[in-house]
Amino acid sequence: MTAMPHAPLTQEEILLEGFLALDTPEGFRAELIEGEIVVTPPPDGDHEKYISRITRQVIRRALTDMDVSGNKGLRLLNGAGLPRDHVIPDVTFAPVALDLFGGAEPWMPSDGVSMVLEVTSTRPHKDREAKRRGYARAAIPLYLLVDRDTSTVTLFSEPEDGEYVHRALIPFGKPLALPVPFGFDLETADFE
Repeated sequence: MTAMPHAPLTQEEILLEGFLALDTPEGFRAELIEGEIVVTPPPDGDHEKYISRITRQVIRRALTDMDVSGNKGLRLLNGAGLPRDHVIPDVTFAPVALDLFGGAEPWMPSDGVSMVLEVTSTRPHKDREAKRRGYARAAIPLYLLVDRDTSTVTLFSEPEDGEYVHRALIPFGKPLALPVPFGFDLETADFE
């Protein structure tokens, strides 16, 4: 019996295999974003301050009880339903009732995620552009971006055709209305 030859791997499949085999240094984060492997060093204290302030408000004030995961790997699907990007949001929020994180693989699908949070760091353009597009393609309902360079917070919502239809931008110090399932005004007064 003759073995059937395997179809050659595509460039995207080779890239994904190489990415999944990476052994990044402790504390570093590796992501596959729009065909590029991005390795990020550990964040600074201000980066973590913003995450802490937002997470605390969500846990205390959201209308829906939320599970919170820092650094959870998400496989973002493209329009054809195939994995395209492998990203690690600074924070991922999902309703407790869905129990998305319990038993999840290191790279889980984004189905059921209510909101992702990114705080800009060493590669702010990735958070502003590539990750925004990836989250929209994956139909994640809300993307919250804290942009430290511009001292603003932006909430992207209503994903459609690979982009977010709505964008609410506020300067640090102003409140930002988060829609249901959160249903409260995010306070940013102590972001300045």
